[in-house]
Amino acid sequence: MRPYWSGQLQISLVSFGVSLFTATDSKSDIRFHQISRRTGERVRHQKVSADEGPVENSDIVKGYEYAKGQYVTIEPEEIEHLRLPTRKAIEVSQFVDAKEITPEFFEKPYFVAPSDDVQAEAFAVVRKALQETGKAALGKISFSGREHILAVTPWPDDNLPGLMAYTLRYADELRKPAEFFGNIKKAAVDEEQLSLAEMLIKRKAAKFDPEKFKDQYEVALRELVEAKVKHAPIPQEEPAPKSAKVINLMDALRKSISNGQKPAVKKPSQSAPSEEGIALVKPPKPTKRRKSA
Repeated sequence: MRPYWSGQLQISLVSFGVSLFTATDSKSDIRFHQISRRTGERVRHQKVSADEGPVENSDIVKGYEYAKGQYVTIEPEEIEHLRLPTRKAIEVSQFVDAKEITPEFFEKPYFVAPSDDVQAEAFAVVRKALQETGKAALGKISFSGREHILAVTPWPDDNLPGLMAYTLRYADELRKPAEFFGNIKKAAVDEEQLSLAEMLIKRKAAKFDPEKFKDQYEVALRELVEAKVKHAPIPQEEPAPKSAKVINLMDALRKSISNGQKPAVKKPSQSAPSEEGIALVKPPKPTKRRKSA
């Protein structure tokens, strides 16, 4: 398989050749074209100029508008020879705990392998060192028309002794979380509700198995296409389930973990309903004892 990028991985004075391969692949087999509803013919796009009409791809170059209506043109060869060391080498600038890189920064994964057998020794040493220290190597790499931050980590299975590389988003590409979380009303967490929620999580906990997750949208789309090709009835969307009777949070948690069987939990504390309509279940009133004759 042809590598997506090849070059040197540099850590101080240590340098060895690596190849990056895209780790993801689009599995969607259905491709749509634009069709004229009136004629049923395919609509094709054409690049045109206001002055000369249709323009061939060979006559199109990139242009930057530096003033209103004024452009400077950039040839592909000029972009290809930009003075960027990261086009040919990943220079590691620091190491961080791998757990410090939070998920919102990850962009796209790549498999990293030594470029040939001669590079395998240095590659193996660096991989093992990253594995033993729990660190990720951070550097920069240039491809696809921009310079990316790159995090390099070991593949966890020693039977497949490779490295993973992830392009990371820059900090200014992420919106500020305070814009979305800042107005969330702070709510007190009831200990019994928390205990029930934890029980529910434990009951549904399982080892992560990505093979269990399938793209049902793709399946439904294929069913629609096949039905139209065969002039068969089009599969209809199932109606949304009717809204169940609104119950309070405590009842919802209990029913979720018990499946109809009352769980053994401590007696709930008395509490007045909250302003939001989520209330604790009040304990039953004590039954009156009959007076003995």
